Amino acid sequence: MTKTYAQYIKQIEMLKADAEKARRKEVQGVIGRIREAIVAYGLTAGDLGFAGKGKSTGKAVPAKKRGAKTKAKPVAVVKFRNDSGGTWGGRGKRPQWLRDALAAGKTLADFAVK
Repeated sequence: MTKTYAQYIKQIEMLKADAEKARRKEVQGVIGRIREAIVAYGLTAGDLGFAGKGKSTGKAVPAKKRGAKTKAKPVAVVKFRNDSGGTWGGRGKRPQWLRDALAAGKTLADFAVK
């Protein structure tokens, strides 16, 4: 006899539960082996790259500390400034002080940095 949709859904849920049980069991085994290796080799969290500034043997060095290059953020150029020190670079949403001034009849040219 052909299975119904509901029967397939029930079977899927049972398989998911069985898979999760198997996963938990395997994870416990992995954790046990890792703990044994940590004890056997005297490793610390710093050795594994999990501690900020701890003792390290130089074995496990994160990519950032190996000289990985990061992109520098572009320097924001101020294009508009008010008398109170408010600034805006001309990108993104206009700040409230500028919106208020424009609504009061001022123009962008009044605030342009020269």
